[in-house]
Amino acid sequence: MTQTNPTPPTIEVMWRPGCPFCGSLRRGLSRAGVATIEHDIWSSADAAARVREATGGDETVPTVFVGPRALVNPSVRQVVDAIRAADPDYRPVSASATGRTGGVAARKVLSAGAPRAAR
Repeated sequence: MTQTNPTPPTIEVMWRPGCPFCGSLRRGLSRAGVATIEHDIWSSADAAARVREATGGDETVPTVFVGPRALVNPSVRQVVDAIRAADPDYRPVSASATGRTGGVAARKVLSAGAPRAAR
């Protein structure tokens, strides 16, 4: 009998404005139906500190946290694989679940620790 994970991992994307790799990953995760919480490291000292801790002292972005696991500059496939490793029952967010069309997943963007409207 397979035991299911009752709490799916939180997927947090650390990014910064103007980073083309961040934009590409964020769009790819959205298209893949991955719901994320996003942190702008230039607006949040806590987010920048988490990235430095995960990367050995620098602020390489995008850095994605799947639960406690950090992925530095990952591909969409690597993020999805990490989510599935943490939660074998993982299913992407559907457009109907987010109330949006075109397969865009829910995103919550956090800046300076304060939530902004989901994009």
